[in-house]
Amino acid sequence: MSRPRLVVALDVPDADFARAAAGQLHGHADVLKIGLELFTAEGPGLVHEFSEAGWGIFLDLKLHDIPATVERAVSRTVSLGVELLTLHASGGPAMLAAAARGRGSAAFPKLLGVTVLTSLDQEQMAAVGLAGTPSEAVARLCGVAHESGCDGVVASVLEAAAIKAARGTRFLVVTPGIRPAGSARDDQARVATPADAVRAGADYLVVGRPILRANDPIAAADSIRREMETALGDE
Repeated sequence: MSRPRLVVALDVPDADFARAAAGQLHGHADVLKIGLELFTAEGPGLVHEFSEAGWGIFLDLKLHDIPATVERAVSRTVSLGVELLTLHASGGPAMLAAAARGRGSAAFPKLLGVTVLTSLDQEQMAAVGLAGTPSEAVARLCGVAHESGCDGVVASVLEAAAIKAARGTRFLVVTPGIRPAGSARDDQARVATPADAVRAGADYLVVGRPILRANDPIAAADSIRREMETALGDE
């Protein structure tokens, strides 16, 4: 398999925090994830800044709206140099297809359907009316995403191998909820180690707090990358 990429989740409040983390971790990770908190605070300018600095950018906005709105929003991301962009797969086939139209002929961003958030377990799914197990819901939403033109999905490591088997190795799987052995689970219900993710076929591993809150973030990132490389060598 190709070398998986390490994504650092910049779930931080403003550009100062983000720039400090990005500067420290340059060369020790591959991609920066910018989510709702940071994007709301700083806007697209920071995305463009990090892209120009050579970072891959995972813009994690989880778009979910009527098709025309999503199509226009996706078209705006092309000029930002974004590598990955998320949309809720539960937005349905028409919305996802509109997102693909919004990207047009550009190679990027790769469009990722968000299936079931890793903070949801079966009890919480039932509370909002979602039937079945998380794995069953992921399988349904993966089908919707794949058939509607998405390039991959965001899903937990627990579903990654089944997704690859069903949808092919070129269908991207991005796995959050990555926790090195012995680290805290925080608010994640379904977690796995970096080695677990690589062996399951994940293409991108998203890690936030275990790196950013470490006493030595560079050492933490390097340790995760070594674990990834070791697991890749076992394949």
